[in-house]
Amino acid sequence: MTQRSPTETMFDFDLTLPLMMAQFLALVYVMNLVFYKPLTKVITDREDYVRSNTSGAQEQLDQANKLAEQYEQELADTRRQSQSTIASAQEEAQKIAQQEIAEVQKQIQAELQQAQQELEQQKQSAFQTLEGQVDTLSNQILDKLLV
Repeated sequence: MTQRSPTETMFDFDLTLPLMMAQFLALVYVMNLVFYKPLTKVITDREDYVRSNTSGAQEQLDQANKLAEQYEQELADTRRQSQSTIASAQEEAQKIAQQEIAEVQKQIQAELQQAQQELEQQKQSAFQTLEGQVDTLSNQILDKLLV
């Protein structure tokens, strides 16, 4: 069994501990220089890239939403215009149809009146013809009776 001297404790604070501390600090410095700084730079660049892409995507999404709203508004306007155009065309067509119906009714009434007048004239001429024939027959009967 080794005997420890009274001054010897669990840790010897001779030059070994400061030397190990200096080695550890040098290792930390080298690790920081070689690994951590490039790694943190890559991570920071990646975060900037993602942030810029995210903001760009958000701007594009906002523009797309604005365009969609604008297109919907234009579509609604176009539908309103087309509906008013259809309504005015239907109204115009009804007016034209009513005018044509009125003209055809006038024409039919005129033809009906003309036909009635022709029938009346034919009736009058038939009566006159019959009256003439009746007179002739009456005279013939009278002549035969008197003879």
